[in-house]
Amino acid sequence: MKARAATPPDRRRLILYITMGVIAIGLIVAIGYTKVNPFAVPEAATATNTQSSLKVGSTAPDFSVSTTAGPFTLSSAQTPVFLEVFATWCPHCQREVATINTLYKRYGKQVQFVGVDGNQSGMDGNSPETQADVINFVARLGVQYPIAFDPDLTVAHQYLGTGYPTLIVIDKNKKITSMTEGEQPEAALDKAIRAVL
Repeated sequence: MKARAATPPDRRRLILYITMGVIAIGLIVAIGYTKVNPFAVPEAATATNTQSSLKVGSTAPDFSVSTTAGPFTLSSAQTPVFLEVFATWCPHCQREVATINTLYKRYGKQVQFVGVDGNQSGMDGNSPETQADVINFVARLGVQYPIAFDPDLTVAHQYLGTGYPTLIVIDKNKKITSMTEGEQPEAALDKAIRAVL
């Protein structure tokens, strides 16, 4: 007895099952890749390749940069300093701008704020970082505090922790009183700033 040939509805059902199986396997692989991929963006910070040895209580190394508000030299600061080391392409740094803008409005007359670019990759994540990337970062995200392009990554080598952004509070005596990495809630940063006023 001959086997009955598959009818068009049977063939369609078979194609549907195969397609659903391929999609399910693709989703499982994608989820697994994200969990083990060392290049996936962590939840709180974007990993860095450089890490300074600074800790809370360390004397803050001096540095000078040209910011969007003019020259800044740490040793000349007469007030506490809020320093951010960021990467223009970093999604966590981009989201943290709104929080830092709020703190700058609140404490900008009592604390000197400065954000310093600390990565060699441009805003697209591939091309070399330029002054134009920093200007684009400021314009696109509405950055209100002073920002600097540091082509030699001097500040990054001195201050960068294990993740972008690295946020540092330095008191009037040039001691580091707070050093955090990744996106931080406004309340935590506000508390760190108030501690040095």
